[in-house]
Amino acid sequence: VGHGPSPYSSSTTGEENWEKQYRAHQGLGDHHGKVTSAHNYFYADEAKCDQHMETFLHCIDASSGSSEDGFSAIKLTALARPQFLVRFSEVLVKWRRFFHQMAAEQGQVGWAVLDTKLEVEKLQEALANLGIASKAESQQWFTGENLSKSGTVDLLDWNSLFDSHTKLSRPLLIPNRMTGQLEPLLSRFSEEEEMQMKRVLQRLDVLAKRATEKGVRLMVDAEQSYFQPAISRLTVETQRCFNRNKPIIYNTYQCYLKEAYNNVTGDMELSRREGWHFGTKLVRGAYMEQERERAAQMGYEDPINPTYEKTNEMYHRCLDYVLEEITHSRKASVMVATHNEDTVKFTLHRMMELGIHPSDKKVCFGQLLGMCDQITFPLGERG
Repeated sequence: VGHGPSPYSSSTTGEENWEKQYRAHQGLGDHHGKVTSAHNYFYADEAKCDQHMETFLHCIDASSGSSEDGFSAIKLTALARPQFLVRFSEVLVKWRRFFHQMAAEQGQVGWAVLDTKLEVEKLQEALANLGIASKAESQQWFTGENLSKSGTVDLLDWNSLFDSHTKLSRPLLIPNRMTGQLEPLLSRFSEEEEMQMKRVLQRLDVLAKRATEKGVRLMVDAEQSYFQPAISRLTVETQRCFNRNKPIIYNTYQCYLKEAYNNVTGDMELSRREGWHFGTKLVRGAYMEQERERAAQMGYEDPINPTYEKTNEMYHRCLDYVLEEITHSRKASVMVATHNEDTVKFTLHRMMELGIHPSDKKVCFGQLLGMCDQITFPLGERG
């Protein structure tokens, strides 16, 4: 598989621009501007989030009673405060960027995400030199599960370190390359934000349990890119709990984003390692005009693919990767959410080549009601 250049930059300018994408701004609360193809929620208070959860529960019940293997789609901005999602996204991105800074120092610039692996000994030396952790301290970091067996750490291992160290009383320090100073990774997380994290996880848990009981697939929609790292991370955490036997929770990937393929492949590799079912909805994306305007206003790189053709290529690349996984492991499922006839034909052709039959119920198609009936009806007729 040919890999394009990594979206991660080790330059100071690249880091500064990248951070801007995950920074709260004056218009954050009103994030519906120039969005015509997706519903938006507005945060009032935690009680309103609970009301939205109750509405989603009714939707799950309705879907269960109306069709076999039904689905409901939800949005996390209905269940959480948007500012919290942005701040959590910022923390996740800073931690991931730190990994790529360490990779750059080991000569791995521009490598594909899953090919980038840090040598543990060199990493320990770097952490000690930066004053982040002594060698004795960092050795304790790398004693979990398979971290120490290979002598290397990839991005998924690195994320598992984040999971364990956010629970420590001592703040985890990482370097700010613009200032040269060490800064606490979680310095912006207040006690209230910790409570918001618990509440949104509780709401997701309630919805996932109801979906499991009713046999309904619960699809978590993708949203603006500055929310998305948090949304995706919370969704993956829910998948790890509820997708053990079959795909109940589906994550959504927007293929107009430059980093879509990295996100799909990374999350799928995590599902392989941990043995759960990978469920995904693939879309092109609904927020392009808004995303580009915000990037220009705040001075960071446009996260959207430069052309429609590039987005098509990304969609088919991600889709093909999932279809191959269905053939090899049978532990992946996909909703091809598209109004594009060429993509539907591409999917049907690849299903025939790979021996995936509609009765396998591993591939489904979705269009908005009443939009592109010339695609929906023939698909329904073919099962």
